[in-house]
Amino acid sequence: MARKLGFYGALAFFVYGLFFYWYLFYFADSSLPFEYEGSRADPATFLNGRELMLSEEYSKIRNLLFFISTPFEWIFYLFILLFGLSKAFKKWAEQTAPYKFLQTAIYLIWLSFFAFIATMPLSYISFSLSKTYNISTQSFSGWMKDELIDFWVNYGMMVLIVSVLYWLINKSRKRWWLYAWLLSVPFTLFMMFLQPVVIDPLYNDFYPLKNKELETKILDLANQAKIPAEHVFEVDMAEKTNALNAYVTGIGSNSRIVLWDTTLNKLTEDQILFIMAHEMAHYVEKHIYIGIGGYLLLSLLGLYLTAKIMEKAVDKWGRALKIPAVNDIRSLPLFLMILSMLLFISSPLSNFVSRYQETRADRYAIEMTTDSKAAIETFQELTRAGLSQVNPPLLVKIFRYGHPTMLERISMLEEFEMEQRQKERKQAAD
Repeated sequence: MARKLGFYGALAFFVYGLFFYWYLFYFADSSLPFEYEGSRADPATFLNGRELMLSEEYSKIRNLLFFISTPFEWIFYLFILLFGLSKAFKKWAEQTAPYKFLQTAIYLIWLSFFAFIATMPLSYISFSLSKTYNISTQSFSGWMKDELIDFWVNYGMMVLIVSVLYWLINKSRKRWWLYAWLLSVPFTLFMMFLQPVVIDPLYNDFYPLKNKELETKILDLANQAKIPAEHVFEVDMAEKTNALNAYVTGIGSNSRIVLWDTTLNKLTEDQILFIMAHEMAHYVEKHIYIGIGGYLLLSLLGLYLTAKIMEKAVDKWGRALKIPAVNDIRSLPLFLMILSMLLFISSPLSNFVSRYQETRADRYAIEMTTDSKAAIETFQELTRAGLSQVNPPLLVKIFRYGHPTMLERISMLEEFEMEQRQKERKQAAD
């Protein structure tokens, strides 16, 4: 049975990877619909021939890496179980430490280490790709430092979460998923509160915006939107990337607006103000809190389904997977695999909601700034800096895009511009 599971799992992964290779490189069409050719959404109007070629090449390879990396995680966990490594991790932990918490910590260091080694090739290929196409400016040592910070931050949280999770499973085999979800609510809010001031500074340096004249204009926008903001932060990203970004992070007293220094260096003041108005829209329309609510509802359903699927999987394939019971820590790779699958399956829904919110934010920003020229040029520059596809393939949009495509965003702005001109003509005629 173990050999069959391993064979069919590897075969499914191979067929899946082959399908997406064919889809992305031979079937999918990212060309612009005829009616948009020559418009300001047409990349041929703002990218040169070399940039057009590079954006297509880079996007195809990057999308293939995305579609391969998640199922690779599932295959990794499956083989950890089939080869008895999960069983070995538990045995080594029990031989090393007398206490349950320490045994969990040792088990997790082994699982995390093997996962780190297994996923390193794909991570390095992604890093190397971004360097080759001049997206990343980060040195190998800098990249490796971030990878190691990721490892230890994730490990620390995993020790806490897994210890509590398996304590709950042992206490209540039927309702552990509900109790785990109830505990996840305050934990999620607490982590979102800490993120900007504890976790993010581990990776980058944050400081108040140096350009005080620009900061005053941004805070004036915030005042118009009735946002209680006192400072805008910039983050040193130029030594890592040429891409552009800005975002709102944190909740409560730790909420803040953050601008990458690459954005400050490459965009004009009007373009930056449009981006800031967009980010403020997320605050005004409560998108952060709606996102938290949606995440918590999905996590409740996800934990319930994970509990049910785990029970059935252990009943049917427990011997082959070397899992004697759900409440044994050897079942952790199965738990992580099922959860990852459910997250992947639910991503089209979460991305759809996110794209709707981003469209709302774009609309809010252009109505606030009324500068369609700056807004369109902003999206054109974002496309150039990130070598993004203006009109990505459908499956890429569904599974990857939490923002509208650049075709959709620029087209919306052109429609707004047309509406404004019609209003002006009507007013002049009156």
